[in-house]
Amino acid sequence: MKNSIIVLLILIGQNSFGQDPQFGQFFASPLNINPALTAHINADWRLISNIRDQWIGPASPYVTGTVSFDMKLFQEKIPNVSTTDDNVFGIGGMLMYDRSMSGIQKSTYASLNLSYHIKIAEGAGKHKLGIGFGGTYGRRFIDFSRLYFQDQWVGMNGFNTNLPTGETALSNMKPYVSVSTGLFYNFSTEKSNLDIGVAAFHLNKPHQTFLEDENQELPIRQVAHANFETFINTQVFLNTNAIYQFQKEATYFSMGAALGSYVGEQQDAYITGGLWYWSNKAIIPYVGFGYKNFQLGASFDIVTSKLNQASPKPRTWELSLVLKGTKAATGVIPCPWK
Repeated sequence: MKNSIIVLLILIGQNSFGQDPQFGQFFASPLNINPALTAHINADWRLISNIRDQWIGPASPYVTGTVSFDMKLFQEKIPNVSTTDDNVFGIGGMLMYDRSMSGIQKSTYASLNLSYHIKIAEGAGKHKLGIGFGGTYGRRFIDFSRLYFQDQWVGMNGFNTNLPTGETALSNMKPYVSVSTGLFYNFSTEKSNLDIGVAAFHLNKPHQTFLEDENQELPIRQVAHANFETFINTQVFLNTNAIYQFQKEATYFSMGAALGSYVGEQQDAYITGGLWYWSNKAIIPYVGFGYKNFQLGASFDIVTSKLNQASPKPRTWELSLVLKGTKAATGVIPCPWK
């Protein structure tokens, strides 16, 4: 049993910890996708919260949550910079937690991003480039007091967790700091918007292991993403987006679209509905509601992998909340990215 526990922890360290937490609503977690998207918003500031409860039913669920805040800096205080968001400095931060094995394994992260967006050309529309840099402080922890070991077996009475485990090599990993960077290109007109970006996380490959193995590193996560929004008419709009990322042997691809429509003549409120495909894992229906500068999104994973054969069938749901402030986002296409 001793060897089984060690193998289990090695698998956790190499597989679960070998990739960062992921969201089905990736478009509603921009700071987790690209640090250059910091302050890329149709407002002065933005507050976002995400929560994902994964695989409820056949296994101990994975629960992931974030809270992020980003804002524009030095508006109307930089020489030769107009008030139309042509050039923007941005700052943002994100707190994230990830829990698995019924809370036995816990991870916490805190990140800080800086960005700069500049207009490079204007004609039929505006062309912009953005660059961003970020740093993340991470800590991963296993509650060994909730695990049973062979040396703690006391016969018919089961396990006594007060006894020594006999596993002198096991210890919680030290906190680490990783760095990230990203770029994006934006083209926008009065009726449409296009973003294309790339990013890389954990560029310094920080060490992270529960077995004090210096060869275990957090691999670089590389991301490519794109989104396009356009008005179909004065009431109906279309949002489409896609993402591809890979981290060592783990790959992630998702794409989809949603249609939205304003409710009422004043266009203060709108509803959206769409569908996303998550590479060989799930089909994700999505519904959303927005009122002025507030947005709410909800999705549910329809599992298409072999995990769907489990009994009971796994259930995964996800919620996103977006609140923007100061500048009224009138005349722009409602988009969870911005």
